[in-house]
Amino acid sequence: MSLKDFLNRNDRFAANAGAKLVEVREGYARAEMTVTSEHLNAGRVCQGGALFTLADLAMAAVMNSHGKLTLSIESTISFIRSAVEGDTLTAEAVETVNHHKIPYIEVKITNRHGELVCAFTGIAYRKQQDFVV
Repeated sequence: MSLKDFLNRNDRFAANAGAKLVEVREGYARAEMTVTSEHLNAGRVCQGGALFTLADLAMAAVMNSHGKLTLSIESTISFIRSAVEGDTLTAEAVETVNHHKIPYIEVKITNRHGELVCAFTGIAYRKQQDFVV
C-alpha cells in the first residue's frame, strides 16, 4: 500500500473533515478539500481548524515520505483570505529542509482561483524507526 493510500485510509480525522491526499512523492504532497456547510464557522466562512487539518495532512505525507516515522513538533498557520462554501482548496506541501532529525515543511493552501488562503509552516522530529504502511 502506498503512503498516500495509507494516510487517506488511516487519518480518520482528516478523512472525516473531507481532506484527501491526491499526490505524494518524496519531499512533496498535495491534498484537497471542498468546503461544505459542515466546515463553516459562525461568520459563514471556513473554520480555521478545517484549514489547519488540510495543511496538516499534506505536511504529514511530506514528513513521512522518506520512510521514517516523523512527527510534528510545531506548526504555524497564517490566514490570508477566507474560504467559502463551495471552494475547492488545494494544499501543496514542500519539504524545504530535509534534515535527518528536524525537517522543515512549508504548505500553501489556495482556492480554486489560485489565490492564497493560508500559509502554514511546520517542523518535525524524524525518528530512526521506519514508517510502516
